[in-house]
Amino acid sequence: QVQLVESGGGLVQAGGSLRLSCAASGRTLSSYVMGWLRQAPGKEREFVAAITWNGGSTYYADSVKGRFTISRDNAKNTVWLQMNSLKPEDTADYYCAVRDPYYSGNNYYAGAFGSEGQGTQVTVSS
Repeated sequence: QVQLVESGGGLVQAGGSLRLSCAASGRTLSSYVMGWLRQAPGKEREFVAAITWNGGSTYYADSVKGRFTISRDNAKNTVWLQMNSLKPEDTADYYCAVRDPYYSGNNYYAGAFGSEGQGTQVTVSS
């Protein structure tokens, strides 16, 4: 069973940047598609970004495309989410997650991911 620990959240003004980190233990992540999800108060958890096992391809929700960048280092068993040009609507708890191996291809939505950590809170003030 993999354990994921997210960090790097905080309070930032609109237009600012944050870099979220996800450290894994218990299992190597090198075989898995990794992703970031988020959940704002009163809303459903939504897909934010994903990266293939070797980092060769990345996928983003339309709402963050061009502003967020997902990356990984399999040797460090770590995934990052660089968030630039943050907007108040990016305010949410952010979760690192593993895509269930049952899913393949372009199945990039929140329900395809699991094993999230405790999350890290991001608050963007206007």
